[in-house]
Amino acid sequence: PAAAPAGGRVVASPFARSLAESKGVDLSTVVGTGPDGRIVAEDVEKAAASPAAAGAAAAPAAKASSAAPAAPAPAGVVPMTGMQKAVVKNMAWADSVPTYTVSRQIVTDDFDALYAQLKPKGVTVSAMLAKAVGLALAKHPIMNSNYVEDGISYNSDINVAMAVAMPDGGLITPVLKNADTTDIYSLGRAWKDLVPRAMEGKLSADEFSTGTFTISNLGMFGVSQFVSILPPNTGAILAVAASAPTAVLQKNGMMGMAKVMTVTITCDHRNIYGADAAKFLKDLARIIEEEPQSLLF
Repeated sequence: PAAAPAGGRVVASPFARSLAESKGVDLSTVVGTGPDGRIVAEDVEKAAASPAAAGAAAAPAAKASSAAPAAPAPAGVVPMTGMQKAVVKNMAWADSVPTYTVSRQIVTDDFDALYAQLKPKGVTVSAMLAKAVGLALAKHPIMNSNYVEDGISYNSDINVAMAVAMPDGGLITPVLKNADTTDIYSLGRAWKDLVPRAMEGKLSADEFSTGTFTISNLGMFGVSQFVSILPPNTGAILAVAASAPTAVLQKNGMMGMAKVMTVTITCDHRNIYGADAAKFLKDLARIIEEEPQSLLF
């Protein structure tokens, strides 16, 4: 069934509408899982990934592209938004920090199976990633720290910020607080509340500036691997790429297929060393690959 129209229109978040337009998804065919049936970005992503939806959208998309010319590209200098200016300032800060990256592949078959069970209950992939990272951070406090003049500041709370692209440019990082101890269902509800308000510029400073560790997830765009730039006053940021079927060597010594994603962590070398990052990723992989049920507690 499609999302129920309200007053003759489909109820969807601004980001979901933008995403649907870019992916050629007809929102009238999408089932909304947000509050009161509101369509959110993950509903659009699921619809876009459906073979039936892709086939149905192909012809109308081609027709639309021939009937409606693309909007003209901007000319000259376009002033930046306040959000974009803030990103520029943060990038300048990151350029002064000695950072390095470490990557690891993680099998997601069991993680994906758990998500399929939890999605109808309102749990998002973002919430599950935040929970997995929170549990791993609890075992590695150094990864939840940041450099200060001649010292290391260890954060008592594990607050996972999730990078979200804004429709008019820039990005914002809504925070899932106490991700290690908050139950997965509460994290899911919190994320579904934060994202629409982030898109509308209605988050309080406490809701986007208190992250102690950041995740940037571009998996929904099918990217195979990428590197994120370190946000100010944090020690690390994790870049999460798409999960894709991959040939892997199984425990029985035979080759088989599994869904695999590549994660890449960017760290401040002043307080986090390469071995710290490698140990953290090893435990994160163990949680996702072997202990996804631990996300429920």
